[in-house]
Amino acid sequence: MDRRVLFATLILLAGGATGVGVALFAFVGVDDATTETTIVWESEPAAGDDGSGAAIATVDGDPLLLRPAVENGSRVVSATVVGTDETAWTVPISGPDADRGGGANGSDDDPIGVSGLTTGTLGGDPVVALTTAPGSLVVVDATDGSRRFAVDTGGPGGFRPAIGDLTGDGSQEVAAAATDGSVRVVDREGDAVAEASLSGEVNHRPLIVEPDAEAGERGGLAVLTTAGDPATVHLLDGRGETRWTTTPSVNPLSWNAADSQNGPVIALGGSNGNLETIETSDGSLRYEIGLQDEPVAVGDADPGRVYVGGSGSVWAVSLLDGEVVWKQQYGASTRINEPRIGDVDGDGDIGPVAANRNGEILAMTRSGSVVARGGPDVVVYGGPLFADVADDAGDEVIVVADDGTAIAVDT
Repeated sequence: MDRRVLFATLILLAGGATGVGVALFAFVGVDDATTETTIVWESEPAAGDDGSGAAIATVDGDPLLLRPAVENGSRVVSATVVGTDETAWTVPISGPDADRGGGANGSDDDPIGVSGLTTGTLGGDPVVALTTAPGSLVVVDATDGSRRFAVDTGGPGGFRPAIGDLTGDGSQEVAAAATDGSVRVVDREGDAVAEASLSGEVNHRPLIVEPDAEAGERGGLAVLTTAGDPATVHLLDGRGETRWTTTPSVNPLSWNAADSQNGPVIALGGSNGNLETIETSDGSLRYEIGLQDEPVAVGDADPGRVYVGGSGSVWAVSLLDGEVVWKQQYGASTRINEPRIGDVDGDGDIGPVAANRNGEILAMTRSGSVVARGGPDVVVYGGPLFADVADDAGDEVIVVADDGTAIAVDT
């Protein structure tokens, strides 16, 4: 059957919310010709995480799967050579030995022993960072697991740290936010760059918005707290001073930073199904748009648009004006985790990939056409990861089940 593209007008309303948009979008149907996926690798389980804490790091051109885990009663980070059963290294992490709590997508309501993992580079070296519940920011070398530093976050931890160039000087920093509103930014040696103490409790990971000197755009560190109704977004500068604060309209369950033609924005996914974007220049509202009546998860962005997952649907939304470029449905009403982008067919073009809570994967082009659909029958709480497992032109999609088992799917 040929793919059918159905055009429909969707009136997007949120009861009484100011600035909620109306959009014309293309509904892209999934047809019988969709390429099925093939499982090409499955790792051993890794107890101690619900699957949402894993990350991929590239070391000397080879991908490593990094997972927080519990081994022999100790909290560890374990690195597995993707596509094999080989453990490259395992490093113990200070903190409670109890299994990582947190429900779907690392729920903020339950205590956790360690956060999910963040990968990046410091001084040109690949690293992995996390925070612990007692209040430490820990950074280890992704090459061999050696510890680079561990510093006090100033309060209880548990949220993924951020790695990026906060100051625009070409060097990467690591930022961590404690649950009590304490914020710490350190350089590649672990030395303090900035500190802050914010009102309210932190309930999401911090975001580094990198500056763009050529465009005259300043960067900042975005931190979300429970101060305000329903929350407050704080944007801090490179010294930890507050540039602005704003109260979003939505009750944010997820968020991400993204670039657009008119400068960077912060995108928030609301519990009411609305997507809201905030200007990083001054904290003003760019737009709010209703997508559905169920909570939505903000995922990755590529130039000009952000991808959002909800109940049975994935949206591509213009960052410029909130127009819904396309909507793709799959998996009935099953929750879809935050979509991410990768090159799964090796043509050099990135496209969105989503995984729902039942482990079903949907790989798409930027136009919303389906590249592949399928996957393992497992419970998945995190977004997809990407690595070249089959040693072919493109990356395979990796989902991590709730028991820590990583499964690579060839699309």
